[in-house]
Amino acid sequence: MPDTVRSLSTSGLAPKKQIQTWSDALTDLCGQFDVDPLEGSSLEGRINYTTVSQLKLCQIEASQHRIAHTISGTKLSEHPYVKILFQTYGISHFEQNGRRIDIMPGDCLAYDVSCPHTIVSPSLTRHEVVIVPKELLHERGFRTAKMLPCKLSARNGTGRIAYDFVHTAFDEAKRLSPHNAIGVADSLIDLLLLPLREADTMFDRVGPEAMYIRAQAFIREHLRDPDLCIDQISAALGCTKRYLHMLFSDKGMTVSDYIWRARLLHCRQELETQHGKTITDVAFSWGFSSSSHFSRVFRKHFGFVPSAIHKAHCVDPSPDVS
Repeated sequence: MPDTVRSLSTSGLAPKKQIQTWSDALTDLCGQFDVDPLEGSSLEGRINYTTVSQLKLCQIEASQHRIAHTISGTKLSEHPYVKILFQTYGISHFEQNGRRIDIMPGDCLAYDVSCPHTIVSPSLTRHEVVIVPKELLHERGFRTAKMLPCKLSARNGTGRIAYDFVHTAFDEAKRLSPHNAIGVADSLIDLLLLPLREADTMFDRVGPEAMYIRAQAFIREHLRDPDLCIDQISAALGCTKRYLHMLFSDKGMTVSDYIWRARLLHCRQELETQHGKTITDVAFSWGFSSSSHFSRVFRKHFGFVPSAIHKAHCVDPSPDVS
């Protein structure tokens, strides 16, 4: 069943109840926070929120206030999220690890919720927020342990594209099937990472295309290893098997297909250029463990048996495809 949009408002509540309600709402979304209405006599706030697969999407409006996450009384594991905040109205002041960032309409702020931080909004503010579980970023090669707060522009370029997608995803979330929600969430994460990679602050060039190139390079380097498998590749690259499958699926193949095709091409090249080697020697040197299996997959891929190459050099320059 598609996720519905849920709403919460502090309007009409007693001041102390407003603060408690707002604190509880933030805790439910992404962890425990202290809430202070500053000099205001009340805290007028509204949150509309929904989910798209594992992502939480929120539209938040609040009067002047301060929220703070402190390390005391909490564990890092209780805040396993990265928050992407798009400011749409008002000004907020963010502080984390001694760094202060002013956030204005059109700005986007990405930060690790688990690290102690404060956000002060001296007047009415509105923002749209995406709360991303860290594990989804780890799948894409992003190490949150190195993440510093990063302010980007959502007024143009990739930041604007990401914001527009977030806004549309929120509006359409209730119409998405569970299957489509997974696809939208995957696309949304990749879009959100675009402006961050562009800023070149924390990703060390590990976007999908860069990760695919790294995977290809690792496979080429270990192609002769008969034990080469997706477990070995994912461990070496620091990403999940699921993410590797997704990268190669986008190219129209599986990881296994890529490995065996590459091996077959190298085998054919050696058979055509190094005539002193036997078919078994070549096959085993490129990770095959059975000469009969090698001959079958070779014929299936190229349309002729490997022995035809040897015969061609002795009799006829073109391989027998019969």
